[in-house]
Amino acid sequence: MSLTYDTDGFPTYYSKAPVLILRDPLAAFLGASESGLITYRYLDAVKLAGHSCPTVAGAYLMVCCGLKALYGGDIPERGGIEVQMQGARDEGTTGVIAAVATLLTGAASEQGFGGIGMHRRFSRRNLLAFDGNIDGVLSLRRRDNGSAVEVFYHAGLVPFAPEMADIMPKAVSGSATADELRQFQEMWQGRTKAILVDNADNPKLIEVRPLP
Repeated sequence: MSLTYDTDGFPTYYSKAPVLILRDPLAAFLGASESGLITYRYLDAVKLAGHSCPTVAGAYLMVCCGLKALYGGDIPERGGIEVQMQGARDEGTTGVIAAVATLLTGAASEQGFGGIGMHRRFSRRNLLAFDGNIDGVLSLRRRDNGSAVEVFYHAGLVPFAPEMADIMPKAVSGSATADELRQFQEMWQGRTKAILVDNADNPKLIEVRPLP
């Protein structure tokens, strides 16, 4: 893959990733969005995480695919979704994935928005939980009707290029030449593009199962 960048300096393949549109009642109530509709793109997840990688791409796709399964052709309601993570908050990449899930769904743990008024309208607090008793990486549950899915991410189906085994140690140690570092970046983003764009609709990569 030869990396190309847009006028803002981001890889051009970001714009080819799935786009997610949600309706946020809190945004509409406060006038933050006239209609409450908010459009999220992969670049939003990159800005949140500070980087683009297979984990961030997978987190973005897991939420997109899970919401599509729950809402079909309807627009998902941000703030109306509970998220459960299988892992502990400090386990591996669980925190990164949870942060992307919060960005897209509004679901937050104990530090989230507590709501407005005595009835705590629009509260997002405690809608995100860890150490879940699920098999998938995460689960999503609609608060209005209780329907839920768990989502699996089989990242191994899209591996790095074989050359990465030789170049990555040099890049990580700081001993890579300028050309080698460029190759590392192209292979790194090449895998992320393959996940996010080339396999965005691959049900074997992002597997969604209904939950009772």
